[in-house]
Amino acid sequence: MSKNVTAAVGPLICVVGARPNYMKMAPLLRAIQAEPRLPKALLVHTGQHYDFALNDRLFADLELPAPDVNLEVGSGSHAVQTAEVMKRFEPVMLQHKPSCVIVVGDVNSTMACTLVAAKLHVPVVHVEAGLRSFDRGMPEEVNRVVTDQIADLLYTTERSAHDNLAREGIAPERAQFVGNLMIDSLQAALKKAVPPEATLAREGVAAGWLDSAAGFGVVTMHRPSNVDDPASLGELLDILRRVSERLPLVWPIHPRTKANIDKLGLTDRLAGVRIACLPPQGYLEMVGLLGKARLVITDSGGVQEETTSLGVPCLTMRPNTERPITIDQGTNTLVPRDATVVLRLVDEVLANGGKRGRAPELWDGQAAGRIASHLAGWLAHRVVAKHSEVTS
Repeated sequence: MSKNVTAAVGPLICVVGARPNYMKMAPLLRAIQAEPRLPKALLVHTGQHYDFALNDRLFADLELPAPDVNLEVGSGSHAVQTAEVMKRFEPVMLQHKPSCVIVVGDVNSTMACTLVAAKLHVPVVHVEAGLRSFDRGMPEEVNRVVTDQIADLLYTTERSAHDNLAREGIAPERAQFVGNLMIDSLQAALKKAVPPEATLAREGVAAGWLDSAAGFGVVTMHRPSNVDDPASLGELLDILRRVSERLPLVWPIHPRTKANIDKLGLTDRLAGVRIACLPPQGYLEMVGLLGKARLVITDSGGVQEETTSLGVPCLTMRPNTERPITIDQGTNTLVPRDATVVLRLVDEVLANGGKRGRAPELWDGQAAGRIASHLAGWLAHRVVAKHSEVTS
């Protein structure tokens, strides 16, 4: 039987649900299209993140094609959102009869679509598998553990992920180390990145705001532990006020964070300080800001990876991270929501440049090609094995 499986199997269903998924899926779709041994890809957007204007902008920035299917699930509790994705994804599976389903990351859509595919006996490929924070209080951690247990093929971004999978009883042959798709998108975007001055000017920030020998820092915050509790959010804003006395900050504010600041009457804490509060930005704008920043303060998983690749010191306001390689080899440092600790580390960055680290193994912008090549061989083997079963 031919090793070309394109005529023998259905399409590859590629699932995205939230902004971090787009950065990982964009280069992978291009690599799938360039691999002649693979069937066509069908892009399914669950609609878990549903800011359509921002979605359109991000898709354009990443040269990601419009979704073939949009489930338009929208917001809801974790249970409601997961259930709604499953209800709406199953008919898509039954209609298109895919050869496999490719999911990325750790959002609710990732786990929900994995469950649907597994119950329909369709193989699942999980990209960015094996990452663990060891904190089951994070909904993303539950999504990761469940997805990895069920998925048939696990692509990893760092070698420590294989140890995590082994501890959970997952056979080593199910996992393949390929590198980090996020870095594929980052490297492709660097030459097109929007300069910070242009982004700030477009958002109405006064000219000369960046005329400081210190440069600027970037803030991204969205996790419930930092922005949903009134006391925690108040502490966060006070810390940022004090940091801005040392370094101007640019803060593209997540919609939920902005809503909580407004609802809790905390807007005044952002008045009269050197914090440029912006609406959510496109990918090219964010890459421009991150690449030129003196430091980044975040609670985002993806930003930890991007800053490590860019060599920018990153302070992650979380008690743990599922991306330990960004600490061990990269530029990342975990910090508590404690002004004394944060200000000490900010001062270190301003005094001597802070933690620089190095790019981890296979974070080279070529992960998508490795995945497409391996996936073609894996699917061909499955087709041959299935044919042998039928004819034996």
